[in-house]
Amino acid sequence: MRINTHYQDLEDSYLFSTIAKKVAQQSAEHPEQKIIRLGIGDVTLPLCPAVTDALHAAVDEMGNKETFHGYGPEQGYDFLREGIRGYYAQKGVALEAGEVFISDGAKSDLGNILDLFDRDNIVLVPDPVYPVYVDTNVMAGRKILYCDATEQNGFLPPPPQEVEADIIYLCSPNNPTGAAYNREQLGAWVAYAKANGAVILYDAAYEAFI
Repeated sequence: MRINTHYQDLEDSYLFSTIAKKVAQQSAEHPEQKIIRLGIGDVTLPLCPAVTDALHAAVDEMGNKETFHGYGPEQGYDFLREGIRGYYAQKGVALEAGEVFISDGAKSDLGNILDLFDRDNIVLVPDPVYPVYVDTNVMAGRKILYCDATEQNGFLPPPPQEVEADIIYLCSPNNPTGAAYNREQLGAWVAYAKANGAVILYDAAYEAFI
């Protein structure tokens, strides 16, 4: 039996845990200072009534013998998948039902989707970036290249024509800088990906910024 030694290449502490410790120390030593937090962030508003009502109704449903239904379908409930299809249809994107999969969350998807790709693929990520993009590939042992997001390029690095990559992560608006690519800038990345036969992993939560 052999272990995956690439886990030893991870940092000793998850980035956001390290940031939280440093913030706590700084606040304790300098309580008069105001800290601008660029860490993991948090939600600031309560759930809307439609969401809480639906959650309560779902719990009540599962708590009664007459309406209890056990595990849901492995691909997700049909009503939800059809709702997602309808959402994208309004934007001119036609999807088959089999193309919609309901998962347990984006963070686990970031790791799970990499199972589709060979370990020899070269990964390109902007720097700084959401640490899960990096850590999931470190654990798989892939080679990672970085595009520096600096003040000079508006924290929006263009495609590096001098290197070739197979998997590209775009985080726009960027976490943690907040900088967002415009359509022309994203088009340059799409052209780069097509020229290199690469795949772009882009968070659909940010589609309103395209």
